[in-house]
Amino acid sequence: MGDLVLTVETCPHYLAFSAEEIPDGDTRFKCAPPIRDEANRQSLWEALLEGHIDMLSSDHSPSTPDLKLFDEGDFLRAWGGISSLQFVLPITWSYGKAYGITFNQLASWWSERPAKLAGQTNKGAIKREMDADFVVWMPEVEFELDENYDIYHKHRNISAYLGQRISGKVLATFVRGNLVYSEGKHASAACGAPILAKQ
Repeated sequence: MGDLVLTVETCPHYLAFSAEEIPDGDTRFKCAPPIRDEANRQSLWEALLEGHIDMLSSDHSPSTPDLKLFDEGDFLRAWGGISSLQFVLPITWSYGKAYGITFNQLASWWSERPAKLAGQTNKGAIKREMDADFVVWMPEVEFELDENYDIYHKHRNISAYLGQRISGKVLATFVRGNLVYSEGKHASAACGAPILAKQ
C-alpha cells in the first residue's frame, strides 16, 4: 500500500445532525451510512478541522415524496438519501461557525480540494485563466428553510433541513463567468460543459 493515495470526505448532514435528534420514523433523514450519535458528529468536525478529512461533498440524493414512505416511517424500505445540494454552503457555514471555520476553509473543502482530486486544473480557485465558477453570498444573513423558501422547486417536504434557521444566503451563482442563478431565478439554458477526464 506504499503508493496508494487515500482521500477522505464527509457530507453536511453528518456535520449537522445527530441520531438523538431524529424523530422516530422520520425517513427524511435516511441515508447511507446512517447519521450517527452526537459524539460521532463532534469527531467528524474535529477530523475535518485537523485535516484528516480532505473535503466535503453533498451526496445529493433527492427522491419523490412517495419513495420516502412518510406515512409508514419504514427506514428499511424508504429511499436512502438526503436532498441537500442547494444547502451545502449555508449548512456548513451555519454549523461550522461554532468551530471557528473560515471562508478559506469553506473554499478549500468545497472547491479547491475536490477540483484537485478530479484533476480539474482550471477550477477550484478564482484566478486569472481559470474558469470563473463562484458564488456571491451574504454569510451573516439568517433565514428559515420552510416550505415557502424560494430555492425549492419541487418536493419541498422531503428536505431533512426543513425548519432549520441558518446563515448564509446565496445571492448569485456563476459558472464559467455566466450568471446561472440570481435571487431565486435560474438561467434559461445550461452553460457548463461535461467533465469527462483530467485536464
